[in-house]
Amino acid sequence: MAKILNPDICVIGGGAAGLSVAAGAAAFGVPVVLVERGRMGGDCLNFGCVPSKALIAAAKHAQAIRAAGEFGIAAGEPVVDYERLQARVHAVIGAIAPHDSAERFESLGVKVIADTARFVDDRTVATGDHIIRARRFVIAIGSSPAIPAIPGLAEAPYLTNETLFDLKRLPEHLVIVGAGPVGMEMAQAYRRIGARVTVVEAGKALSSGDPELAAIVLEAIRAEGTVLHEQTAILSVERQADGVRLLCENAQGRFAVDGSDLLLAAGRVPNHASLDLGAAGIRHDAKGIAVGADLRTSNRRVYAIGDATGGLQFTHVASYHARLVLQQILFRMPAREERDIVPRVTFTDPELAQVGLGEAEAREKFGRIDVVRWDFSANDRARTDGLDRGLIKITVGRRGRIIGAAIAGAGAGEMINGFAFAIANRLTLKHFRGYVAPYPTLSEIGKQASISYYAPVARNPLVRSVIGMLRYFG
Repeated sequence: MAKILNPDICVIGGGAAGLSVAAGAAAFGVPVVLVERGRMGGDCLNFGCVPSKALIAAAKHAQAIRAAGEFGIAAGEPVVDYERLQARVHAVIGAIAPHDSAERFESLGVKVIADTARFVDDRTVATGDHIIRARRFVIAIGSSPAIPAIPGLAEAPYLTNETLFDLKRLPEHLVIVGAGPVGMEMAQAYRRIGARVTVVEAGKALSSGDPELAAIVLEAIRAEGTVLHEQTAILSVERQADGVRLLCENAQGRFAVDGSDLLLAAGRVPNHASLDLGAAGIRHDAKGIAVGADLRTSNRRVYAIGDATGGLQFTHVASYHARLVLQQILFRMPAREERDIVPRVTFTDPELAQVGLGEAEAREKFGRIDVVRWDFSANDRARTDGLDRGLIKITVGRRGRIIGAAIAGAGAGEMINGFAFAIANRLTLKHFRGYVAPYPTLSEIGKQASISYYAPVARNPLVRSVIGMLRYFG
């Protein structure tokens, strides 16, 4: 006989979004049931952010050995022990996993059910031998790799981010389908640890980024030996005795790409198929669950957050959504998602980071804007560390208000934090100009750019006249 549970909140999904909601509610003593059918921690911990950044860190060390000669240090081609590298990746996952474990959440007061959930009606979920009737439901089911409809792909061996980090050998030639953030991060990382890498992209690589800044990143990746085919269609995939063959076509004609391994990095799709959302009156389509700015679904008892909505797919967005939902459920306070305050970072080298409106978006929305630019080569720390390949662009509205920022360069993911804070709090370049930055640091780049915005004031005849008059009076 099914056990009936009546919690205040039922969270479906134990990834970053769901865990944040469950932990936050439990901290206030609110009864919570969390349902997760797979691994606790979701994609970020097990297949995404954590393992990929551990791999990127290893690849960065390998590249530093190659580049040591530029600093007068004798080095050479690094020797990569792929088995040890992968062991470290999994050790990093293992070190973080207890924080996301069912045992920890049970200790916080959350009831964790390891099973598949499905809606029975607009206020009831069934899972295993439990029936859950909660006051509010939060769908945080995450997403999975999209599998493109390419003839022959189903019969060919391929990897996704969910299987890549279980690979026991270094690919001889890794072919990647998709040149978005994940595709380009993995392309550069695997090239740096010794694999040949070819990337095939139907459109433009890093198309969600500022084109000028994306070009800086792509130039660096190509310079390291990655082959990138943009605006190229894949006509078919064939299994070969020693790997795969892709038949491709672009403006130059048809050609084949042979690889030892194939990685699909062509986007993601939400995991809502098994939830029977129609039974609960929740509108959805293949791209995600429809929500309002308050993250409520068409069923007023149900919220959807994180990748489930088909919007921005970042772990920090999942945490942001969790806060907005808790604000509404626990405190009855209105909350609305503001996408302009959410930063986006691609962890290539150099990194690509953005927040707020880009140059084209800002012109369309506001008409007249200013764009402040500052090159990394004008920064002393960038020069000393050999990191002078980069550019910052700040989009500025009326009275110097910061409405967007984009950075291509070393440390861009860290540097963008200040601009994310500025946009969230409607600050101006005057605030950036006024603080004191330690010397020599890369963070000075943002301050230098801000000062340059006010440089024309020094050439203003009226200002010069006032200064001259003040000098006259001593």
